[in-house]
Amino acid sequence: MSEGGRQWARADATRHALLEAAQRVFADRGYADAGIAEIVERSHVSVGSLYHHYGGKAGLYLALWEELTAEQERAAAQAVAAARPGADGDAIALFVAGARAYLEVCWERREAARLFHAGEGPSGFSLMRRQRAQRWIGQNTKLLHGAGGGRSTQVLSLVLTTVIGEAGREIALADDAGAAREILDEVCRILVRLAG
Repeated sequence: MSEGGRQWARADATRHALLEAAQRVFADRGYADAGIAEIVERSHVSVGSLYHHYGGKAGLYLALWEELTAEQERAAAQAVAAARPGADGDAIALFVAGARAYLEVCWERREAARLFHAGEGPSGFSLMRRQRAQRWIGQNTKLLHGAGGGRSTQVLSLVLTTVIGEAGREIALADDAGAAREILDEVCRILVRLAG
């Protein structure tokens, strides 16, 4: 491995250690009470490295959120793409396939998902969440357009997206995988009924 490759790998390991430690500290203390010193201690990384890579506590929190939302979006997009050949243009079937994949990530990454449903976060985080939700609703409206256009599709998308978001919180808080699966399956059945 070249020197540049080793430096890149070390930097990646440092970022990973910081994110893991930050997630644990935010989960234990909440965003407001989480301290840089504890994150640094748990990560075994220097304060300088933390500021170099993330700029501080807010940067760590936002990086965790971006990582989770990117994974959720990627899983949903892949599920929709995989379902498209057999869906025969059924927009609701595609929507439910994407919703299922999104909700599965809520369970798989439940420790991270729980952080962001608590409502805490750095200044400006609420606005970022709202903007992301609006983009998500817009994407879902485009997907559902096959079910009919206009205002009714926009409202349907808003309602279904809100249901998925709240279901994600409940799945992340479920006691075990069986309970999470029951919630997920029931939510998908409800989405089909609401959309029909």
